[in-house]
Amino acid sequence: MVRKKSKSFGSIPTAEQIENEILREKYNRKYKQVLRSTMYSLIVVAAVAVLIATLALPVLQISGSSMEPTLNDEEIVVLLKTTNLKREELCCFSYQNKLLIKRIIGLPGDKINIDENGNVYVNDNLIDEPYVTERALGECDITFPCYVTDNHYFVLGDHRSTSIDSRSSVIGLVSEDYIIGKIFFRIWPFESISMVD
Repeated sequence: MVRKKSKSFGSIPTAEQIENEILREKYNRKYKQVLRSTMYSLIVVAAVAVLIATLALPVLQISGSSMEPTLNDEEIVVLLKTTNLKREELCCFSYQNKLLIKRIIGLPGDKINIDENGNVYVNDNLIDEPYVTERALGECDITFPCYVTDNHYFVLGDHRSTSIDSRSSVIGLVSEDYIIGKIFFRIWPFESISMVD
C-alpha cells in the first residue's frame, strides 16, 4: 500500500519571527511617513524660495560689457526689489521690455556735469569713481549741466566708452516708475561670490 504525503504549507512561524515581522512593518510605515513629510517640507520650502526669488529677490544674468569691470558678461547677480536708492548703487530698471543695470550717479534735484575727459561732477563737486577704470565722455548727445528732475535718476555704466545710459537721449533720465531694484550680491561664478558695490 502506497502512502500519500500530505501537502505541507510550511512551518508555523515562531513568536520571535512574528515580532520581527511586526517591527519590520512598523519601520516601513514610519519610513514612508517620514519620507512623505520630508517631501512635503521640501515642496513647501521650494515654493517659498520661488516666491521670494520672484517677488523680492530676483536673480539676473548680466549680458554685455557696459558695467565692466564691476559686473562682467554672464555673471549672475541677485536683485533686491526697492525704490530706495542711493548715489553710486547699482540699479536695475526696465527699458523697452529689457532690464538694464547702471550705476546711480544723480538723485532728484542734483546738477550733473561731465567734461570732455569724462570727469563727472555732481552739484559742482568732482566725484571719486574707483569703479571706473577708464574715464570717457562716451555716447553723449545731451547738454550739460543736466538737472535731475523729481522722481528721476541720472545713471551711468561703469564702462563709460561703451555704455548707453543717461548721457544719451535714447535713455535719458530714468523715472522711478521704471526702477525695479538694486543689485547687491553676485552668485556666479563661484570664485567671485561677493557683495556688489
